[in-house]
Amino acid sequence: MDKDIMQELIKFRTDRGWDKYHNLKDLALSVSIEASEILELFQWKPELDYKNIEDLKEEIADTMIYLLYMCDKLNVDPNEIILNKIRKNQK
Repeated sequence: MDKDIMQELIKFRTDRGWDKYHNLKDLALSVSIEASEILELFQWKPELDYKNIEDLKEEIADTMIYLLYMCDKLNVDPNEIILNKIRKNQK
């Protein structure tokens, strides 16, 4: 992950005083909620409408942001854990 993105996310959170709310449990809940919002865009539709692509991108970003905050709390490199999972799946 780009270190500039992580730094910007941390600054954004710090500037708003949200760090106190970003414990692992609440971040995990937020990931699930945002992922559900992705699913909601597809609910009752045979496929995603083109007009909903921007909404989908925003919900993907929201989900990824919470996952990155979890990585920060765990002090893990998201790139490293993704590569480790790819290697594990290849076995």
